[in-house]
Amino acid sequence: MPISPHLARVRAKVGSDLLMLPSVCGCVFDESGRLLVARHGDVDLWAAPGGCLDPDERPEDAVARELREELGIDIAVRGLIGVYGGREFRTVYPNGHQCGYMVAVYGCVVASGVPVPDGDEITDARWITEQELTGLTMTPWSPHVLPHAFAWWRDQGR
Repeated sequence: MPISPHLARVRAKVGSDLLMLPSVCGCVFDESGRLLVARHGDVDLWAAPGGCLDPDERPEDAVARELREELGIDIAVRGLIGVYGGREFRTVYPNGHQCGYMVAVYGCVVASGVPVPDGDEITDARWITEQELTGLTMTPWSPHVLPHAFAWWRDQGR
């Protein structure tokens, strides 16, 4: 689902002006310590999967919902990697909508399922090592967050 009903109602009132949005990101690791990244269809860039919280939704529930919707997997949250924001987390979408995200980033593992892109929000997915990060065209925030995610996984995630 590209835009939630709640966000669609807000956008109808404020147009394309900047919205600050709470969001989540699931840094899903496999048993080899590789990270699951996804190509986001709206911007054609790679990033760890995630999305916005729905009204009254707990962040841990939101990250599980997003990964189920976008990649068809159920995840187990292993812990909070960190909370991030700033200029790198600002984006202007092709339709002109401006968003600034505050992102709660969680370390996760797959509880069940095999990642399959939904073909709408996510057009491709793959497992990568930390060294492979530089070979992908990523969102502006990814180079700031994903090295922290790999460090967290080495320290605490396993």
